[in-house]
Amino acid sequence: MASIFTKIINGEIPSYKVHENDDFLAFLDINPLQKGHTLIVPKKEVDYFFDQDNDTIQEMILFSKEVARKIKDSFPCNRVGMTVIGLEVPHAHIHLIPINAEKDMNFRSPKLDLTQAEFIEIAEKLQKA
Repeated sequence: MASIFTKIINGEIPSYKVHENDDFLAFLDINPLQKGHTLIVPKKEVDYFFDQDNDTIQEMILFSKEVARKIKDSFPCNRVGMTVIGLEVPHAHIHLIPINAEKDMNFRSPKLDLTQAEFIEIAEKLQKA
């Protein structure tokens, strides 16, 4: 069965796309810790991040670097934090989160409750960066 991320990649479920190429897709996390919290997924479905071949991991990190620059340029922050957890959806993915302190990446913290208009505004801001 296809993961929710594969369904997003295939256009079966709507998302707020930020950046895309032939191999990867970046879209906003719908349960963000911070405005600009973005997910990076490979278009080829692989459950565990480290089961991907070395070239794919390398390309995914470089794709993430492009998106991180967009986030840093669009949202005031000290850094863009990156984490791979991989328990919530069985599809390899990276979280990119604009942060000013370590606590900004605490996944136990309450998530932001953004409106559709806010998600659209954030996605458009990142697309233009």
